Amino acid sequence: MKAIILARVSTKEQEEGHSIAAQRQRLIEHCQRKGLDVIKVFELVESSTKGGRKEFTAMLEFAKSQGETVAIVADAVDRFQRSFKESVLVDELRRQGVVELHFVREGMVINQNATSSDILRWDFSVMGAKSYVLNLSENVKRSLEYKRRNGEWGGKAPLGYLNARDANGKATLIHDKERAFLVRMLFEDYAKGTDSISGDLTRKAKDWGLLNKTRKGGTLSASQIQHILKNPFYYGEMNVKGQLQPHKYDALITKELWDRCQAVMQGSTRATATRYSEKPFVFRGLLKCAVSGRTVTCDVKKGRHVYLICRDPADPSKKMFVPESEVLDQVKVVFRSIQVPEKLLGALLEHMKAGHAVENQFHLDAIAGLRAELDKTERSLSTLLDMRLDQSITQSEYDKKALELKHKQTEQRMLIEQHSKGRDEFRTTLESLISVASRAAAIFERSKIEQKRQLIAFVFSNLALKGKKLEFSLRSPFDLMVNRRTYASWLGD
Repeated sequence: MKAIILARVSTKEQEEGHSIAAQRQRLIEHCQRKGLDVIKVFELVESSTKGGRKEFTAMLEFAKSQGETVAIVADAVDRFQRSFKESVLVDELRRQGVVELHFVREGMVINQNATSSDILRWDFSVMGAKSYVLNLSENVKRSLEYKRRNGEWGGKAPLGYLNARDANGKATLIHDKERAFLVRMLFEDYAKGTDSISGDLTRKAKDWGLLNKTRKGGTLSASQIQHILKNPFYYGEMNVKGQLQPHKYDALITKELWDRCQAVMQGSTRATATRYSEKPFVFRGLLKCAVSGRTVTCDVKKGRHVYLICRDPADPSKKMFVPESEVLDQVKVVFRSIQVPEKLLGALLEHMKAGHAVENQFHLDAIAGLRAELDKTERSLSTLLDMRLDQSITQSEYDKKALELKHKQTEQRMLIEQHSKGRDEFRTTLESLISVASRAAAIFERSKIEQKRQLIAFVFSNLALKGKKLEFSLRSPFDLMVNRRTYASWLGD
């Protein structure tokens, strides 16, 4: 009798870990002992419970094409099937004498003359295989649910993290020393509101050497960077079926930084509506057309002359090409007008120094209070666990209260981190204010395009182009520094 050998594993990983060749060898030896003539070997790497099982169907079609009874030889029933969906089709072929089934490990042969007890044994084997699959699925679900309740991530680590093992051999996530700070830089640069994802950030990621974690590596695409910037995992929460839950791993950024990035992405903190472009234009995405309300686009003529494209105020149906240099000249005038007399600058520095001390103390007091609250929350979690171990509360009561406390714990940790970082940000802001207030024009003149963009975004707001005229407002306190050249004129402020 002709025979077809069926060797199957569920996934590619199983194929590599549990050699499919071992199955094939056992089945060939069985055929030799039974005097079966092997005409084809089907090696399937597919699930027996999902999808249409194309290779399995192809095997049955091949058997039907032989025009005589063919033995299908499998290592066991669970290698052949794990549900009853194939049974109807295969049993019809068996009763017609097209196939007979050989299950080597169970020692079963199901052919056209099989008794009811033989069929019952086959059905019970399928039922056992199906039960195994269902139990496996339930165990996986329970395991994942348990991990999520405990703030554990159950999959591949996001870029910037690595899957690792702790001292007890338990799975955990740690910061990727090669990529974590680069991922943080993506958030920090995007939060400034001057970088596009498709142009600036993809170019920066490539320049920094921020690559995928795949074997082949490869640069990050714009969609991958956007996914990173929208992922709450980096500040301390994981998205589980549309619900945010705190996780137990070290955050990579603050919630405040993540929120700023979301605001930039939604366009609520800037008037950029940045067009995706890889050309380094100074005003790209920073200017609105005062006539149409749309973002002013940029173009290069003759390879070196940059023009800003807006609508003509006299005739909005027509485009107007304004040389970038003319708009830059207007910006330079503003920067040159930002001056603080030396004597007043000294007084301002003393004022800022006092302000920094007050700000620093505020953050220290806030951190101390939050740490006391965090200690109290952690004690409450410990007490709650003792109550559950003593069985004085139910599992559902424990889960509900524990989730509430963990959310509170995450929020308190984030606030502590924000206040800690707030001290540094306040100092950095003061340093920037001092630098710009004392020598804004000189800094702007010698800056590269990217720095010019950041400086404009730092000083100006509501930038619009009406024909060739630049309309704007200045951010505080620069609005107080323009054309105030004498101490007397500052005295009232």
